[in-house]
Amino acid sequence: MGKFKLSALMLAMFAASSVLAAVESDAQSTVKKPQLEEDLEVIEVRGFSRSLIQSLNQKRFTDTVSEQLSADDLGALPDVSMADALTRLPGISAVRTGGQAAEINIRGMSGGFVFSTLNGREQVSTSGSRSIEFDQYPSELISSAAVYKSPKASLIEGGVAGTVELQTASPLDNDQQHKFVVNARGMYNDRASEVNDATEFGDRISFSYQGKYLDDTLGVALGYARLFQPSVATQFIGLAYNDNKDVDGVTNDTNGPELKPENEYISEGFELQHLGGEETRNGYMAAIEWAPVDNFKLKGDVFLSRFDTESFARGLRVKLGGPTATYTNAQLEGNSVVGASVNRTSKGYTRVEIVNDDNQDFDEVDSYGVNADWQVTERLNVNVDVSLSRAKSNFRNGLLWALVAGDASAEEPVLDKNVSINYQLNGLNLPDVGFNQAAAFSDIDRVMVSKYGIYPYQNEDEVSAYRLDFKYELNNSWFSSVEFGARYSDREYSNNRSVFEYGNDGDFSVSEPPLRLTNDMVNVVDWEGDFSYFPSYLAIDLDKALNAWFPEGAPEPVKTWGNADGVVDSQGYTTNYSWTMLQSGSVYEEVLSAYAMLNINTEIGTMPVLGNIGIRRVDTDQSATILENVNGDLSLGAQNITDSIGIINKNYLPNVLGTTYTDYLPSLNLNFQLTDNTQLRFAAAKVMSRPPINRLAGDASAQADKTSGKINGSSTNNPFLKPFYADQYDISYEHYFDESDGALVIAGFYKNIDSFIDTIAIEGFDFKGNGFNVPDYIENPVSGEQVATTNGTYTTAVNNANGGYIRGIELAYTQVFSFLPAPFDGLGFNGSYSYTESEVESITSLGGETVTQGLPGLSKNVLNGTLFYSLDNFETRLNVRYRSDFVSEQVAINEQVVNFDAETVVDFQTSYQFTDSFGMLLQVNNLTDEPTQSYFGNENITGTTQYFGRQVYLGFTYSH
Repeated sequence: MGKFKLSALMLAMFAASSVLAAVESDAQSTVKKPQLEEDLEVIEVRGFSRSLIQSLNQKRFTDTVSEQLSADDLGALPDVSMADALTRLPGISAVRTGGQAAEINIRGMSGGFVFSTLNGREQVSTSGSRSIEFDQYPSELISSAAVYKSPKASLIEGGVAGTVELQTASPLDNDQQHKFVVNARGMYNDRASEVNDATEFGDRISFSYQGKYLDDTLGVALGYARLFQPSVATQFIGLAYNDNKDVDGVTNDTNGPELKPENEYISEGFELQHLGGEETRNGYMAAIEWAPVDNFKLKGDVFLSRFDTESFARGLRVKLGGPTATYTNAQLEGNSVVGASVNRTSKGYTRVEIVNDDNQDFDEVDSYGVNADWQVTERLNVNVDVSLSRAKSNFRNGLLWALVAGDASAEEPVLDKNVSINYQLNGLNLPDVGFNQAAAFSDIDRVMVSKYGIYPYQNEDEVSAYRLDFKYELNNSWFSSVEFGARYSDREYSNNRSVFEYGNDGDFSVSEPPLRLTNDMVNVVDWEGDFSYFPSYLAIDLDKALNAWFPEGAPEPVKTWGNADGVVDSQGYTTNYSWTMLQSGSVYEEVLSAYAMLNINTEIGTMPVLGNIGIRRVDTDQSATILENVNGDLSLGAQNITDSIGIINKNYLPNVLGTTYTDYLPSLNLNFQLTDNTQLRFAAAKVMSRPPINRLAGDASAQADKTSGKINGSSTNNPFLKPFYADQYDISYEHYFDESDGALVIAGFYKNIDSFIDTIAIEGFDFKGNGFNVPDYIENPVSGEQVATTNGTYTTAVNNANGGYIRGIELAYTQVFSFLPAPFDGLGFNGSYSYTESEVESITSLGGETVTQGLPGLSKNVLNGTLFYSLDNFETRLNVRYRSDFVSEQVAINEQVVNFDAETVVDFQTSYQFTDSFGMLLQVNNLTDEPTQSYFGNENITGTTQYFGRQVYLGFTYSH
């Protein structure tokens, strides 16, 4: 938006560099250098052992509390994405979506608190939030990764949980003149055969090249990685308890809702589904590096990812009918119904829908950057970086729902309203279910398509950034150098909603009649395995059904008002679609930051002490577009707003609201070298994470009561949201074994978080002071008198004051048992354990009764262990990852944060290197077919039970 002025600050920075250069020309003394690495003996090892030791060496010599993954480690692993690779590090766990890791949690905090960079540059996301989706980053194209658990002033702000730094190749740093690597693997999912029309086989192909030319002054790196894999699952989903009814008839019952204490909580229903589809990811990487002289290097790099998913969800969706249904033989867990015989009444809507949903998701991630590094003098270094990160997501949720008719061949078919459903939840096990219409679910003479809908969600996110950094070496007994710099970024996020609906999901529409199915449109689907007792249903060919229903072609979805309040002409729409207009908009964010940091290199007695101390200042200007409902009042700026098909609404005022704020983030990192092999780290810092960017955008309304003059308003989101802040402290004891064959690390951390986002009602909110266009007076419609307006209640998302601590310990142990006699000297172990606890709690009523639940993303216990063995050209390893129960968003249900049960995921890999260049690999992911299981606050109130199957990979690697 161009509000910040850079010229004065940049001129000052360049002037400072000139002064430092002048100081350098007069400097005579030498710079003190740490001697720690000179006495380190490194044993040459190969394969997985080498990558582990390389990672430990990188961790050992960093100036923050961090975890590292080496290039060899990433190149050798068959991880589908960077999310899988990162979960092997201490204190890091993943939320599995579709059977594989996508979002990572660090030290008990969810992905929204994790800041991510690529080559030191901020990355935007296709997720609509700030959390990047790591499954879009192929591990084959990433040369190294680091997780910074403690910050330093030079790092870009944004990670309360931590910062993940991904790096692509720098070809001039490659130790070979030319290097070419090819990977090719086939893939098989053993549950795909249970899902009708699912793809069973996939492939994974990649190649990369790095070369140096012109006497090693020009380097080129190119990479391509393709993933094609089936995406399958078989699942049960319990829906939320969003209503209540007296089902037990107990007198003087007072355990229920506040207004009706005699009632029990009842669920909306449940779903039985087969999921299938295909995921195709194409990743591209290119870098060119030029070093014409020893003290100057120019690098340009590009990273692109295209991740396309086409999937279907088929099965049965059960709508229990709320209070209109009759309940008999109800089984209760507390005051929530977990089993009953449910029957439809004459005025009810109890039903079973045969669902054939079709989803498409096309995601694009682009990252571009140019970096110039200039060693101006022996003491002064200047680095300039310009970057662009861009993400686009086009998610298209399509649904095709069918209902059971009395007779589908009738001239005017009617819905079969004789519906009886029996169910009994069994906690984390699959439920018992029964339907009186079960035989009809697979009968084309009974099933008719009743509704078709498309609900696209498109978003774009883009940030351009400019960075200038200086480093000046000092001649000082305490500080080895000083670093300072500035960064400016300009970010714009936008989303766009639209809709098309035809028919009715609860009955047969007269104006939009149902579709009669024919044999060529359907297949009868039977359940298999653990789900085999569920009733068969019809899988419907979407294209054939739509061609028959819409012979001239199905209309495209549109962004429209429909028949919303304030519409001048609804053009025949009978439904309010104003949400497509109100949830579409843009967010703007400009950030100007500057930092200064001293690098510590001193001694206390004879003990070397390294580290840094610094401060970062951050100025943020954020705003968002909104449509403010002013009820058509022209004096308040109401305008005629036209949707994409020409419908006009007169009620709204387009507006831009936002706020500015400044933060100071001090940080300290100390590393005490107790012995040659032992060090103690201490870190303290103030950290911040900005709110999810999609939570800054949203509809807002404010209106005055015409009788009292009191102004009340609401907003789904809030452009005034401030960041999450935390004060954090880290201590880490690290002992590295002789001959560099392992390490023992013990770490502790404490974070005191100021606040979280919550939705509350703010009394006496200053509407005018916060940018709302509200009147000073309003006319009483009865008396005709002018009434002065007063501030009332504003219900919105806010930063509440209920923060709290997160604290924990981490243990990590790595050992290559090279001291054992052959052939056991190839045995090794790498493991970690973390314990995390927090006083932060939230409440949930998704299971009926209100109960507390923990911080999203927090598992108290996380264990990760890899046992590996190598002998000559043979290598094998077994990895086990365990996380205890945690809270996260339920699979397949939007915005339902539920409890997830503990899970243990086992992966196995073995490989053989036939020659120095050619090797083969076999890998099995999710060896035990571990399901994902969730519940609503109580294990007996079932959420999701989802099985993904085992993924088997077989292929080869060629390098030259």
